Amino acid sequence: MDDALTEAEIVALSAEHMQAAAAIRRVALWQRLPWLPDLHTLGEDERYWRMHLLPNCTLLGAAMGNRLVGVIAYGDNWIEQLYILPDFQGIGIGSLLLGCAREEMDEIRLWTFQRNIGARAFYERHGFIAAEETDGADNEEREPDVLYHWRRLPELTPVLQPSGG
Repeated sequence: MDDALTEAEIVALSAEHMQAAAAIRRVALWQRLPWLPDLHTLGEDERYWRMHLLPNCTLLGAAMGNRLVGVIAYGDNWIEQLYILPDFQGIGIGSLLLGCAREEMDEIRLWTFQRNIGARAFYERHGFIAAEETDGADNEEREPDVLYHWRRLPELTPVLQPSGG
């Protein structure tokens, strides 16, 4: 899979992709964080993607061949979802999808679970700063989480002064 990044194609997701997107989230989340409670069925997850995320977010996928291997949902300065199938993590697909969101937004916030060490390291490598930690009382899983924040730095253009000579 050395050339996987060059093979990944970013595609806009539509209603027909929602079951696959929801399944990617389930597989990635539960394989990496098996202690989390499984609160919803795949059908409920698909409805959430179809009824909430699709009309309110930009939804992109990373495809390799005919297989969807990663998804991102973002908008209004938030990343709502970013998941890559475990077998495809660590080869640049998450960075590629995150880059799409960073191109469109000057500021981004997102939540991840405190115990999701891999996700935390990923976001911190991309310049996100932990802004707040909670005890998890406000999320469905009741799992302590952390709010991350990223802001585009202003581009500095040096001003050339005419020489006095």
